[in-house]
Amino acid sequence: MKRKFINRDDWKRVLKKCYVQKYFDRQGFKGYVSALYIEKVKQPLIKHMLGRGYCIADAGYIWLQHLPIDKNYAITTMYDSDDKIVQWYFDIIKANGVIDGRPYFDDLYLDVVLLPNGQVLLLDEDELLAALSSGDIDKNDYDMAYKEAKAIVNYVSSHVKEVTDFSNLYLKEIKSLIMGQH
Repeated sequence: MKRKFINRDDWKRVLKKCYVQKYFDRQGFKGYVSALYIEKVKQPLIKHMLGRGYCIADAGYIWLQHLPIDKNYAITTMYDSDDKIVQWYFDIIKANGVIDGRPYFDDLYLDVVLLPNGQVLLLDEDELLAALSSGDIDKNDYDMAYKEAKAIVNYVSSHVKEVTDFSNLYLKEIKSLIMGQH
């Protein structure tokens, strides 16, 4: 299982960035929200899905990440340079926490992508199965990952507007912190 820190300090593609994070405790969300404002990249990151390429990281893009406490997912909302949502990426996770002020999650391989048009993709089932086969995770982790992914797919496929509003609310709040650093 891979531990991932939400500040993405190890991301070699990004040459210059601004990172902010804030803890929220309010009705509807309790956890960390971070924003990675990408200022300069070695090259844009293009992911191919459903027969076309989607640019998900380039100069001017913002990756807004929600890491809810005591939940088995993390959400990354990827915004283009015009603050338009490119996609939502749900990492299914075993646990999350904070080390030295740096929030992290333990990735359970399975991922869900929601596109703004409502299309939903389940990704990396092969990686989840390989982790089970190798003993990296146990059957309980495997079953929990699928249960969580299924719940996310069922919800987001019919609630794109709500997911959009949720992301945009936090983008507005966290973006003021980014601008305060420039």
